Amino acid sequence: MSHFKSKYAEELAKNAAYIGTPGKGILAADESTGTIGKRLSSINVENVEENRRALRELLFTAPGGLQYLSGVILFEETLYQKTASGKPFVEVLKEGGVLPGIKVDKGVIELPGTNGETETQGLDGLAQRCQKYYEAGARFAKWRAVLKIGPNEPSELSIHQNAYGLARYAVICQENGLVPIVEPEILVDGPHSIDVCAAVTERVLAACYKALNDNKVMLEGTLLKPNMVTPGSEAPKVAPEVIAEYTVRALQRTVPAAVPAIVFLSGGQSEEEATRNLNAMNQLKTKKPWSLSFSFGRALQQSTLKAWAGKKENLEKAQKVFLARAKANSEATLGTYKGDTTLAEGASESLHVSNYKY
Repeated sequence: MSHFKSKYAEELAKNAAYIGTPGKGILAADESTGTIGKRLSSINVENVEENRRALRELLFTAPGGLQYLSGVILFEETLYQKTASGKPFVEVLKEGGVLPGIKVDKGVIELPGTNGETETQGLDGLAQRCQKYYEAGARFAKWRAVLKIGPNEPSELSIHQNAYGLARYAVICQENGLVPIVEPEILVDGPHSIDVCAAVTERVLAACYKALNDNKVMLEGTLLKPNMVTPGSEAPKVAPEVIAEYTVRALQRTVPAAVPAIVFLSGGQSEEEATRNLNAMNQLKTKKPWSLSFSFGRALQQSTLKAWAGKKENLEKAQKVFLARAKANSEATLGTYKGDTTLAEGASESLHVSNYKY
């Protein structure tokens, strides 16, 4: 076999398949300190470690919430935090049958020679960080590459650099026991049609899998976290069934069957939109060799955040809101979501932020 064999190969394949278990998905709680600060300021809560910890504890200890999750992506600070009563978050998650994951990239920088396109940094010292995170209990990792649609974007240079960066990250993770989530996010910003988004998504994913193959990445031990194929943020909306058809077709053309699961990012869709679109994909009667699930951040937290508002007395209410959202997404992975969740405040508002940064 020409592909490299990590000593963790069996564990990687098992963990990747587990994360893709139908009925479960990923909570992305890996916002950097700056990003979570913006979330907290939206409810007038100060961005200090105790408040960041309290929000994450609310999510991780919501009664019944973990049954709908298979993984939680953490920011480095959160990987080492504990509940108010002193129990490490990693243990809370593991006892709930949830694998802890970790964001390992160092954000994006401008890619010279392009019109404001970016590449992701963080390969330096990545192997050592992965070893440290594995020891701390993490079992998968996340690295976000960002591409944009414009008159001449994404450029070949941007596609190549980002695909190659994702592949280098993926092989380093696998050598150190972490399942890499490959995340080439094509931003929704712009007036482009769904056809343009589909064509760009196919080009980007084809380049990513070529790079992963060239770098001898074991696909059975990876996950893909792509954007859904949608019209641009300034274009008219289309029905979930249309998004489902376009998205699944783009994936069928580009993503090998060896990949166990595709965990979508929400990309600024409202909570309800993201859930309905995922549900429509799982209802689609066509060939789908991978499970289709979610790795939502904003689309799992927005209404919960509003219900909590940083107040202890709202804790139970906020956790119920989180449970309802997690359950709706769990149903969407099975194609059984009826759209019958009582929509909490914030569940149907657009979460789009232009040129979104973590």
